[in-house]
Amino acid sequence: MRRAHKYTWLLTALIAAPGAVVAAPATAAEPEAPLAVEGFAYPDAAKILTDQGVTLKTGDGNVTLVDCASATGLLRVRSTPQRETCFKATGATGYVSMEVAGAYAIMIDNRTVKATLSTDGTSTSVDLTHKNGWNEVGTGNNQSEAVLLDLAATDGTPVTLPAPEFPAVGSIAIGQAGRAGSRGCTATLVDPKWVLTSAGCFTDTPATLTAGAPAAKSTFTLGSHVSEIVRLAPRTDRDLVMAFLSTPIYDVAPAKLATTAATSGAAVKVAGFGRTATTWGTGHGPRTADQNVTAVTASGLALDAVSSTSAPVCAGDAGAPVLNAAGDIDAVVSRAQQGRCLGTPATRTGTGASADRVDDLGAWVTSTIATSPKRAGSESGGTGRVRYADWDGDGRADLLTVADSGAVHVYLNRGGDGNGGWQDGGQVASGVTKDMSRVRFADWDGDGKADYIVIQLSGAVGVFLNRGGDGHGGWQDWGQVASGVTSDLTRIRFADIDGDGKADYDIVNTDGSVTAYINKGGDGHDGWSIRSKITNGATTNQNLVHFADLTGEGNADYLLIDGTTRAYAYNGGDDLGGAWINLGQIAGAL
Repeated sequence: MRRAHKYTWLLTALIAAPGAVVAAPATAAEPEAPLAVEGFAYPDAAKILTDQGVTLKTGDGNVTLVDCASATGLLRVRSTPQRETCFKATGATGYVSMEVAGAYAIMIDNRTVKATLSTDGTSTSVDLTHKNGWNEVGTGNNQSEAVLLDLAATDGTPVTLPAPEFPAVGSIAIGQAGRAGSRGCTATLVDPKWVLTSAGCFTDTPATLTAGAPAAKSTFTLGSHVSEIVRLAPRTDRDLVMAFLSTPIYDVAPAKLATTAATSGAAVKVAGFGRTATTWGTGHGPRTADQNVTAVTASGLALDAVSSTSAPVCAGDAGAPVLNAAGDIDAVVSRAQQGRCLGTPATRTGTGASADRVDDLGAWVTSTIATSPKRAGSESGGTGRVRYADWDGDGRADLLTVADSGAVHVYLNRGGDGNGGWQDGGQVASGVTKDMSRVRFADWDGDGKADYIVIQLSGAVGVFLNRGGDGHGGWQDWGQVASGVTSDLTRIRFADIDGDGKADYDIVNTDGSVTAYINKGGDGHDGWSIRSKITNGATTNQNLVHFADLTGEGNADYLLIDGTTRAYAYNGGDDLGGAWINLGQIAGAL
C-alpha cells in the first residue's frame, strides 16, 4: 500500500500547476510535512516529564539534561523534596527553559550563569556568583517556594567545529535562540551582502511574508561572521526569500545557482544546520545529508534520504541549499517529514522533504542584488571651508560651509545651478571648534545622513548625530567614540570600508598601509572590529590618499590624487584575500 501511495503522490506532483510548491509525501499515518524550521522546543519533553518528572520547554541545545552521575562540572539543581536535576553546558553560551518547583540551591561550574525564578508569581533574574559551588535560591534563602524557570550560561569555551564542506552555508537565528518564539534556519551566501533562504524561516505562512525589515531581530552567522538581517525580498510563488545583511561578508566565496533543472533520481546533498538523530540547537556546525531527488515539478523538488540509515532532512534545515555534483544550488529546502530526527515522534517515520527550485531564478536573484543600497557613509569634501555630504538623507550630496567661527551652514542639493538649484537650510550647527581641519562630516549611524564628527587635539573622536541640526530637530551627543590612535589629522579618514552605510575610522600608516577600525557603534556603543591592513597602499604620502565610492557598490574605494587621479576599487581588501581592483587613471590633471 505504501508503494502504491507513493506513486499516486508522484503522479499528482508531476501534473501540478506551475508555481505550486511540492509537498513532501505523506501517508495516512503522517500529516502533511511541516516547515523544516527549528522552533527550539526541547526534544522529547513529554517523555522526559513522564519518565523523570522534569518539565523542559525550550533551549538552544547547549544546556541539556543529563544523568547527575554522568560527569563532573555539571549545573546541578536541588529542589524539594530531596531531588537533584543536572544539566551539562557546552559551548560559549547556552540556554534552557523549564519548570522545576521547589528549587532551593543551584551549583554551577566556572562559567557565568543566570537563573530566572518565580516566587509568588513574580519572576526574578538571579546572578549565580558562587562558581564551582552551591548558590542558595528560593526556599533555601528563607523565601517562599520558588520555581526555576530557566538557566542561561555564558563565558564558556567555544566548540571547535570541523571545516564545512560548503563554506557559503550559514545559520539564521530569528529572535534569541532557544527562547520562546525564536526560530532557527539555514541560509546560503549568494552575494557578499545577500543570503538565500526559505520564507518559512520568518513566518508560518511563507506566501504572506512581506518585503522590508524582519518582524523580529534576525541574524546570519557564517563562521566568525555575524551580521544582522535588515531587509527581506520574498517571492510570492515559492517558499523563498533573499535577505540583505547589515555587514557584508567578503572573505567567503558566494555559492552559485544551478542553471539547469535537477532530474528525478539525481543524487544531491543538503547542507544544513538542522537536527540530527542525536544533536540539536546552535552548538553544531553544518552537516551534509545525502539525498535522492524523487520528483521534479515546475517549481520544486521532492527529496528523500538515500537509505534507511542515512541522514534525513530535519528541523533547522529550512532554507538549506540542495546542491548538485558541481556544488551549485538546485533548490532550497522548505518542508520535511523529519523521521529519525531528534525529537520527532516515533510514529512519524517518513524522511521525505520538499524544496523549491532556484535553477530558473537567476534573473530574480540578480535583480534583487541590484537593489542593494548604494550609499557609502564616507566623509566628503576634505578639511577646508567647503564640504559636500548628504545632509538630509535623500542620497544626494549637499553643500556645507564651515565658517571661521566654526558654525556650519547647509545648502540642500535640489539639482544645482540650472537644474533645480539649492535650498538654503540655514545654520545647522554653531560648532564646537574653530579649527575646521578637526571637523568632519560622515554618516556615523547608518541612517543616510551626515553626522558631525570632531577630532580632539589628543586624537580622540567625538560624534554628534544629525537629527536635523539646530532649529530642525537638533543633535544627539553620541559622546566619545574613540580614544584615537594618532593625533596627526592628515592620517585620519572616515570612510565606509565594509559597506554597511556607517563610516569607519581609518588610519593611513607611515608605511602607506591602511588600518580600518570597523564601526560597530564605537567606544561605549558596541565598539569596533579591527582590520589591521586593508591595503598595503600605493604611496607613503598620506596627503594623496582619499576614499570615495566610485563604483556604486556601497564600499569606499581607494583614490590616489597627485594631480591626476588613480583609483583602486574595493574587492574585499588585502586582509580578506579580496584585494583591490586597479582601475588605473580615471582623471587627468585639472
